[in-house]
Amino acid sequence: MAEFASQPDLWRQLFALVLAATVVMGSPGPATISVTAVGAAFGLRHSVRYTCGIVLGTVAVLLVVATGVMAVLTSMPKLAPLLAFASGAYILYLAFKIATAPPLAARTAEASRPTWLAGFLLAVVNPKAYVAIAAVFAGASSSQSAGDIGMWLKLTVLALMIVAIHALWLVAGAAFARFLRRPAASRIINLVFAATLVLTTALAVFG
Repeated sequence: MAEFASQPDLWRQLFALVLAATVVMGSPGPATISVTAVGAAFGLRHSVRYTCGIVLGTVAVLLVVATGVMAVLTSMPKLAPLLAFASGAYILYLAFKIATAPPLAARTAEASRPTWLAGFLLAVVNPKAYVAIAAVFAGASSSQSAGDIGMWLKLTVLALMIVAIHALWLVAGAAFARFLRRPAASRIINLVFAATLVLTTALAVFG
């Protein structure tokens, strides 16, 4: 640990990795917008499981990218359109659930809330996640300096960034929840978040 702390090149690489992850992975996309939308529509407490699913799914994407599995998948021309269709269909379904969520004040204990599995599935079909993580990981791996931070440290840092980024987006979304006890405000905000989710997905796929 003392040897690591005494090498400024390693600290600079870590800082660059965290900065790149914040800008690229933390920008609005299907996963981050969905976490915000679910937090706003269902409140903080009822959105934690969904967010955990998003985090687990995004970490799985990180491992897929890091191990080169994604390169193998993209080399199959018939698979890419199928994955894109599955991604779009699932995200449209989630957007519908957000848009039609009832106001918090009118919600019953049995109201349908997105589960951790729903979050996991969205994360693994999220097209932006693969592009963003691949960009950050490739940038971090391009350093040829003697003091390279190593594969496992990169993975650990990026996994922690995934947790932090989605937790912040969840808290931001939950801040809207207090406005959603009024039916009119609830419907407007849910519709805006649902439309934003669809738009960010379209940009990720076609942008």
